[in-house]
Amino acid sequence: MSAKRDYHRPLDMRHGLIDMTHGAGGRASAQLVEELFGPAFDNPWLAEGHDAACFAAERGRMVLATDAHVVSPLFFPGGDIGCLAVHGTINDVAMAGAKPMYLAASFVIEEGFALATLGRIVASMASASRQARVPVIAGDTKVVEKNKGDGVFITTTGVGVVPEGVQVSGRRARVGDHILLSGRIGDHGMAIMSCRQGLELQTPIRSDTAALHELVATMLQVCPRIGVLRDPTRGGLATALNEIARQSGVGMMLQERAIPVGAGVQAACELLGLDPLYVANEGKLIAIVPPTEAQPVLDAMRAHPLGAQAAEIGIVTEDQHHFVQMTTAFGGRRVVDWLSGEQLPRIC
Repeated sequence: MSAKRDYHRPLDMRHGLIDMTHGAGGRASAQLVEELFGPAFDNPWLAEGHDAACFAAERGRMVLATDAHVVSPLFFPGGDIGCLAVHGTINDVAMAGAKPMYLAASFVIEEGFALATLGRIVASMASASRQARVPVIAGDTKVVEKNKGDGVFITTTGVGVVPEGVQVSGRRARVGDHILLSGRIGDHGMAIMSCRQGLELQTPIRSDTAALHELVATMLQVCPRIGVLRDPTRGGLATALNEIARQSGVGMMLQERAIPVGAGVQAACELLGLDPLYVANEGKLIAIVPPTEAQPVLDAMRAHPLGAQAAEIGIVTEDQHHFVQMTTAFGGRRVVDWLSGEQLPRIC
């Protein structure tokens, strides 16, 4: 039987552990919110102490996105599950052409999880939220029995507003449109995998996790007529493009030489027998734009820190089969098909 907790003492953030009472809705739950979550995410909406946040909405079409994050390991080169949870949902909202406004977060924590580790994750989330200027204004915490939760799972929900005149959809790719990519692919997935496998590479790999909404806003200022935006997360570039091709009823022709892949990612993929086209990204986007707008948008992307390595990688074609194809570096041609399963588990 565990000793009775003294709720008049502050949380032991160095040596304390999560127990079932932290998710029971009583005094321990309130202490966790007041001493950990509240100070980290501090803002006027949370300070109200309600179960729901009341906020003002801007004019325009509303966007809502929600995402569960179960990454393993929880900490990896370039990021952790905390900042990933913030970036992932902000990006889902931004890929609809929207300005992200607010976030909500829910935590499912395993009994016995270290408070110090939870504190690191929450601090990372709070920092990512502040940097993105998208506050976490509501949340919830549940605790599950030991060996039933694998540490911590985080679900984030985001809301945003699409400006007037912007119409972004996976159904809006048109024959002749140009396909733009904001930078190198595969960094996030291979950072996770190299960490799991203990790979020591000459060129270290760091996750590219980042919030892309300001890059999107810059692009839309140059070209409000961008047809499609997509962040190639789970399943990578290949899966994202196949999704768009099917939704729009078109084909695509890519140029392998134009697709940027880092030396470390290329080496790790060759070592593990993986294709970087299918490796997850968390800080890259695809834009499909009218041909007359391609160069101005590409220039705008390259002028932004998160698009410095942006490239035009292909065009949209007419194809009744909706195939994504690629001209290889050797001059041949291959179909870039869907994966039949999951190449890398638990990467976001």
